[in-house]
Amino acid sequence: MYIIVGLGNPEQDYSNTRHNMGFNTINKIAEQYEIEVNKKKFQGLYGIGKIENEKVILLKPQTYMNLSGQSVREILDFYKIEMEELIVVYDDIDINPGLIKIRKKGSSGGHNGMKSIIHELDTDEFTRVRVGIGAPKEKDQLIDYVIGAIPEEDKLLLEQGVTKAKEAVVEIVKNGVDIAMNKYN
Repeated sequence: MYIIVGLGNPEQDYSNTRHNMGFNTINKIAEQYEIEVNKKKFQGLYGIGKIENEKVILLKPQTYMNLSGQSVREILDFYKIEMEELIVVYDDIDINPGLIKIRKKGSSGGHNGMKSIIHELDTDEFTRVRVGIGAPKEKDQLIDYVIGAIPEEDKLLLEQGVTKAKEAVVEIVKNGVDIAMNKYN
């Protein structure tokens, strides 16, 4: 069984932002595999279903980004899931829009949601799918860039990244992270 976590912020105001690429990926997986992500527990919204005959739990923490680790810790503890069965999907400013990267471990890269998860789990050894959002031209515009509305001209590339992230998660579940890394990195 896998727990697939998409990071984002819960309010409608954030739904059309770069910081919600994880939520958007979970939504795409849920739609394709007809998994309803509507149960409230573990400080999040979750749903249980199957991807290619493998049981999965899709989770969207509702704690806001900076406390995402609390939700992840609760669900892992409840289901007694090993780190190898955790996949976290989130936005990354160091990757160009439309591209993704898969890693088996690593630092937070400055991402507050990942900082929270690494802190709560006391490890950085879990699979992550990073969805490229690019960086703003000016570093002091970072907050507005990640939680501001996405301009129409950027939506197509970001949507392509979310689609690739969904496909990568499915590949990880079906064939393992190493094969997925060879295919998508």
